[in-house]
Amino acid sequence: MIALFYILVLLQIAAGVYSLWTGFQWYQMVERRAGSHSGFYAPVAALICPCKGAEPGLEENLTALTQFDYPNYEIYFSLATSLDPAVKVIERVKAASQRPVHIVIAGPPGNCSEKIHNLRRAIEALPADQFEVLVFADSDARFPHGWLRKLIAPLYDARIGATTAYRWIIPSGKIGEGGFASAMASAWNAAVATLLGNEKDNFCWGGGTAIRRETFEQAGVLPAWNGALSDDFALTRALHDAGKPIVFCPECMGATLQPWSGKELLNFTTRQIVITRVYSPHRWLLGMISHAGYAATFCYGVFVVMATMASGDPWEQLALLAIAPLLLASMKGALRTAAIDQLLPEWKARLAGWNWVWIALAPLVPFLFCWNFLSSLTTRRIRWRGIRYELVSPSVTRILTR
Repeated sequence: MIALFYILVLLQIAAGVYSLWTGFQWYQMVERRAGSHSGFYAPVAALICPCKGAEPGLEENLTALTQFDYPNYEIYFSLATSLDPAVKVIERVKAASQRPVHIVIAGPPGNCSEKIHNLRRAIEALPADQFEVLVFADSDARFPHGWLRKLIAPLYDARIGATTAYRWIIPSGKIGEGGFASAMASAWNAAVATLLGNEKDNFCWGGGTAIRRETFEQAGVLPAWNGALSDDFALTRALHDAGKPIVFCPECMGATLQPWSGKELLNFTTRQIVITRVYSPHRWLLGMISHAGYAATFCYGVFVVMATMASGDPWEQLALLAIAPLLLASMKGALRTAAIDQLLPEWKARLAGWNWVWIALAPLVPFLFCWNFLSSLTTRRIRWRGIRYELVSPSVTRILTR
């Protein structure tokens, strides 16, 4: 029993040290990019934002899309139906905007997710030769004034396939009143954010991605979206198949503010892992092994420490070893906390009250991941924006209910 304990714990400590080292490298990358000049490449761009429903903060999020310090861009909001509650919000944003704003009514989806259907219809509505760059943004993220300029600038190098940002969930509420679920959602999401940065492992986040229109067409993204549910994974695969690298721009991090319940937390996190299992089984398998090993080692460590205490033998050294992986996880969380203060300076006052989240909850995040991975083993069905889907394969999506 003790021998197995030492083997498991030492393996987890080694994994934790390696993870901390990668976290430090990520932090250094953030520092470099946050302090660098974004460049001067600024072609005419079409900003496409699919919308559905009047979610909290929608008007503020969409208004922010009209206020970027970018010289020449137009905005295309795309919805499935003109009866969507978001239409009235978009019309108010359009009336107040100094940028051209277009509303595309896509109609109901057929063999793909509603989001992909909305994106396709918006792209089909674009003038043939007007826009050099396509930018995709999600309606539940709020981006800073310089976001569009920074996201597009690296595309001056035509060898780049796409640039991508990522979300940072800003917790809200009070602990016991939805605040803990919000905090856990943020800590869970922060762990995913630090996976980005290594070019060969990067993936496009559909909530904030820029791509040359020529690259989009050459990589065959529209055909790759046929029958797909995940716009970002399908786009990522198309670019990888075309040999086009994806550049992560941490300086383009977007803030996501919304209330969370425990049910919404589990639905959101499990949905992401189900999608990952279908679209990136290799990434899913590695994640499952990593998080399951962490959780199993901790649980076994607690059992060994308690058994040792019950037998009257010295247990303090065992307890210190058992909590070492948790401390390493918290240290990586501290690096994330330091990084986000640099990446979202306009939210610094709001973030200050939640700095404990990414440190204190980091050791708990793998247990939530374990729940997600176990759930993803039992189903390929998800609910997304009120629609139930079955993910048959990366290119076959079945719509179950609307």
